[in-house]
Amino acid sequence: MDRNLSLDFVRVTENAAIASARWIGAGDNHAADKAATEHMRARLNSIDFKGRIVIGEGERDEAPMLYIGEQVGNGNGAEFDLAVDPLEGTNLVAKGWANALSVLAAGKKGALLHAPDTYMDKIACGPEAKGKIDLDYAPEENIRIVAEALGRKKSEITVAMMDRDRHLELMKKVRAVGAKIRLITDGDVSAALATAMPQHGIDLLLGVGGAPEGVISAAGMKCLGGDFQGRLKYRNGEERKRGEKMGLTEGKKHAMEEIAKGEVLFAATGVTEGFLLDGVKFSARQISTHSLVMRSSSKTVRFVEAHHDSEMQAKFEKSKGIA
Repeated sequence: MDRNLSLDFVRVTENAAIASARWIGAGDNHAADKAATEHMRARLNSIDFKGRIVIGEGERDEAPMLYIGEQVGNGNGAEFDLAVDPLEGTNLVAKGWANALSVLAAGKKGALLHAPDTYMDKIACGPEAKGKIDLDYAPEENIRIVAEALGRKKSEITVAMMDRDRHLELMKKVRAVGAKIRLITDGDVSAALATAMPQHGIDLLLGVGGAPEGVISAAGMKCLGGDFQGRLKYRNGEERKRGEKMGLTEGKKHAMEEIAKGEVLFAATGVTEGFLLDGVKFSARQISTHSLVMRSSSKTVRFVEAHHDSEMQAKFEKSKGIA
């Protein structure tokens, strides 16, 4: 995958992050998401490639843009499939809370799992326990495996999961073996990636979250050399029908290599301050962003600190009719 395309995709997440950051603390999650989506789409359409959204803002009848199946890019160059989340953590932005991101993953046509907008049961860990954890194992067993792989006691393992009532039984099981829990209010991409980045203090991700975030997380974990597995969990008959139409088998456990095949790219920009990335900062003349970009072929992790001229940013937005 072209390195220059990696930088182009970072510009995509930067623009979406800047747009949504203007809504931090405004209490309007819909406006923040709309701004991020419009800006992400505009920047994608300025890039030399033929893109297809396989994970996006929803089905075509539910989302006005960046919907599943939408064609993006200017039509020139190679074909790529994209999994996008213009604003992971809309409520985080609305409330001014930490860890909101703009994020995308990309791969050659057919590289990314094409799934409906539903839920996914997930497990993620760092390189040390890769190939050892399993979504079918009890949480106690996965914690033991990760502890042994890291050379630690089970009481020294931290498990991240969404703070949801559906995880109350899972929380009991995790705490019963002495492990610690870090609860996530919204969006679990950062937590999944953190399992492969020891400085963040998360060793294992468990539980049910959004399937779009799962596909993006799998691509990121592949770049980091970690491991990920997911199983779709449909919420209703309509989602089940859509999954069947996409050729998906209900109840199937998907390995990381099935979700993100071949060479993939991952890019993310922080919107609000988080443990993975800093948030967008505005000043009179500049807008500062902090991004992460990775390719699975090199497994190089690059953090990009950028300072955007405020006037030039405004000109770009005006030229695309999204000012």
